[in-house]
Amino acid sequence: MARTVDPARHEARRLQIIDAALTCFARDGYDRATTAAICREAGIGSGTFFHYFPTKLAVLLAMLELGTAEEQEWFAAQAGRDDARGVLDDYVAHTAEEMADVRVAGLVRAVGAVMSEPEVTGTLELDTAAIRAGLLPWVRAAMEAGDVRADLPPEQLVLWLQALLDGYLGVVVTEPGFDAARAAETLRDAVRRLLAP
Repeated sequence: MARTVDPARHEARRLQIIDAALTCFARDGYDRATTAAICREAGIGSGTFFHYFPTKLAVLLAMLELGTAEEQEWFAAQAGRDDARGVLDDYVAHTAEEMADVRVAGLVRAVGAVMSEPEVTGTLELDTAAIRAGLLPWVRAAMEAGDVRADLPPEQLVLWLQALLDGYLGVVVTEPGFDAARAAETLRDAVRRLLAP
């Protein structure tokens, strides 16, 4: 007789493995992070790992997809708000908080090591598209309310906003000792200046 699977427990174990993989990728890089190391970090056996993820690349892709899903959930949770500029400010604060995770720089470098994999580039393209789709209606609404600059089309303003956030992430990744938590207010100020009407 087949065992029944508790969906909540199954998802919790999957997330535990993804979090352990994040730690290993950030610490060791993609090439040096082994499935054995991920198992040790997660406190599981290799059979459990391979039950959830057939390869190391599969867990990395799942991690990236989870990040995209979390972004989409964040935007969905803003539905019904009538302060579009506030949503944009909150998104920047949300993003800055994520970038303050000490593992982010190492993870970005690990992902960079496998950018030649079509699955990775495709997953990152979906993430970019999801963020743009999340930002665009709020930028449009803020423009209509006169709360952000209107000298650029909303799609272009979204691109500039993403460029600023991506540039900040680049500094987080490349500058040793950069304190993303302490610099978050400077990022928020730069975005305010970019968006100012």
